[in-house]
Amino acid sequence: MQPVESIGIDELAAMSEKMSEPLVKAVVDVAHRALVVDAGLHADEELFLLEGGSRQQDLWGINLWPESFGTDDFVEFDSMINIRPAQGNRSRGVGDPEVRKAIWGIVTEKVHG
Repeated sequence: MQPVESIGIDELAAMSEKMSEPLVKAVVDVAHRALVVDAGLHADEELFLLEGGSRQQDLWGINLWPESFGTDDFVEFDSMINIRPAQGNRSRGVGDPEVRKAIWGIVTEKVHG
């Protein structure tokens, strides 16, 4: 597991080879513009960020599909940590379009071709 300031798509592709599907699990802290990648579970990345001072309500789990880099399918909004009825998010996705936009912005800033 590692926090990301900048990462290339080739490095993400190499990480994805360890998974059962060609993806990389990631958690984004939308308040601190932080991204953590390369763990077997979103919950492990979430815990890493929480221990570093992040707030639960700012953390969102996503999957990155390196083979889809440059398309809308690169970021998949799907994680058990996203189920938050108290925040109005009752699914594994990210329902708030503004939060989705913020997540895309952070991923775009940190992941390069």
